[in-house]
Amino acid sequence: MSVQSSVVLLAPSKNLSPEVGRRCANYHPSIWGDHFLSYASEFTNTDDHLKQHVQQLKEEVRKMLMAADDDSVQKLLLIDAIQRLGVAYHFESEIDEALKHMFDGSVASAEEDVYTASLRFRLLRQQGYHVSCDLFNNFKDNEGNFKESLSSDVRGMLSLYEATHLRVHGEDILDEALAFTTTHLQSAAKYSLNPLAEQVVHALKQPIRKGLPRLEARHYFSIYQADDSHHKALLKLAKLDFNLLQKLHQKELSDISAWWKDLDFAHKLPFARDRVVECYFWILGVYFEPQFFLARRILTKVITMTSTIDDIYDVYGTLEELELFTEAVERWDISVIDQLPEYMRVCYRALLDVYSEIEEEMAKEGRSYRFYYAKEAMKKQVRAYYEEAQWLQAQQIPTMEEYMPVASATSGYPMLATTSFIAMGDVVTKETFDWVFSEPKIVRASATVSRLMDDMVSHKFEQKRGHVASAVECYMKQHGASEQETRDEFKKQVRDAWKDINQECLMPTAVPMTVLMRILNLARVMDNANPYLEQQVQQLKEEVRMLLITAADDSEQKLHLIDAIQRLGLAYHFESEIDEALQHMFDGYVISAEKDDDVHTAAL
Repeated sequence: MSVQSSVVLLAPSKNLSPEVGRRCANYHPSIWGDHFLSYASEFTNTDDHLKQHVQQLKEEVRKMLMAADDDSVQKLLLIDAIQRLGVAYHFESEIDEALKHMFDGSVASAEEDVYTASLRFRLLRQQGYHVSCDLFNNFKDNEGNFKESLSSDVRGMLSLYEATHLRVHGEDILDEALAFTTTHLQSAAKYSLNPLAEQVVHALKQPIRKGLPRLEARHYFSIYQADDSHHKALLKLAKLDFNLLQKLHQKELSDISAWWKDLDFAHKLPFARDRVVECYFWILGVYFEPQFFLARRILTKVITMTSTIDDIYDVYGTLEELELFTEAVERWDISVIDQLPEYMRVCYRALLDVYSEIEEEMAKEGRSYRFYYAKEAMKKQVRAYYEEAQWLQAQQIPTMEEYMPVASATSGYPMLATTSFIAMGDVVTKETFDWVFSEPKIVRASATVSRLMDDMVSHKFEQKRGHVASAVECYMKQHGASEQETRDEFKKQVRDAWKDINQECLMPTAVPMTVLMRILNLARVMDNANPYLEQQVQQLKEEVRMLLITAADDSEQKLHLIDAIQRLGLAYHFESEIDEALQHMFDGYVISAEKDDDVHTAAL
């Protein structure tokens, strides 16, 4: 439970208990308002044309992928570009086959440069292959240190840096490589004239392994386009695919926003966060692919409800009220609703409605057993919230051994991991749910990342208003440590947790890799979701715009849109915008005329 708040006396209303001193987080209203409600329209005929073009480009890229020599650097570069541009889901079998072939025949070569060796290592590790890190000994001198000559190869340093984030326990050479590359890349980042400076700055802040795939793809478009050796068909595919998926995501968010507005929590529960747009954005980090539309809807509704419940326990409810709500969730029965305060009834009814929707959807698919796991995961979440509320009431600072199991649950990670599997289709089985419910190492490690990262950022804000002790206070008291010593220890624990995550993603895996990717992606979301610093709040706004409002710049798509507007007789509404867009295209016409446009696009 992590919010900023202060104790205030709320004015009585029909939904809120009068004359009770309560904390209040003073959350700002949603900055998005009803913006996303306007995206409810279906795809247009222009979108149908773009879909056809995407299919053509997919076949062109598939041919390129199959034509490249199996062990060539060109194939490595192409696979890396496909993955980083966010279109790998179109070529999963081809990529898997290519990397399996590379792994089966992989022999560390002393002739391979650090860039290529690191890229090969990273791609194979990402795919789950346990390729040895011993190959990096080729880049050490006789004294066992990395060769200083490597420092002048910024591209190679960047590739090695990214590879180190796939390390597991016992790989000391990769720990050394991370320290070595970080030092030299920080120096390189200071020189803005370096063509790789932008990439270096971004990588130091957000390595590929920890980045949200959809957001990283959006960032990579401009980098890949600036590379003179980029494949035009692949870049065009990535942008068109991004824009088509963005329209799907906008429609999904429009539907979810309508559901949220109908609940009217902003007025009925004014103490709670109104963050449905941000919640959907984070769920895009778990899965953005079109086939997971139902999974996104379910998980977004669940995480939004969880946010509200968190605020009830963390901000508004009294201990007596929280006991009633906890018991009501345990019973999971609408008939107990009259035992709750009015404001809790609003939330309780909405919670049961969301889970009734899950139950109905799973019944349609013949997978009713999954509802049990979703419901039990939420019950466990609420029990943990109540235990923290009891600690706060008793002014108890638990030991780390007492704190972490409860706080890992209140981070939301175990519950969200379970819920993320609900609508994933046939790849998930009952055994998969039993596995995740047992809280295997990868789930525990991811929850550790979530809890410790959150507590390090938020604890000062929370302690100002009398929040339950965070991991920082617990560790400092138990070990007599300073705050800086505590932070250093937690950073080490987070690094170790990522090593556990990496280890559990290596074959043979306990569950299919596509299932593990949800676990990994949730860890990435939790690692990135720190809404306590003002600059990060502003950054989040921009990232939401990048993924859900602003289309990837693509001249062909813009041409078709302008053509449709003009032919429908609506151009007089957009004269300045159309003029500016066509002026921009004309200014770059000589360059674009060299591209491999089809005859329809060239004529248009």
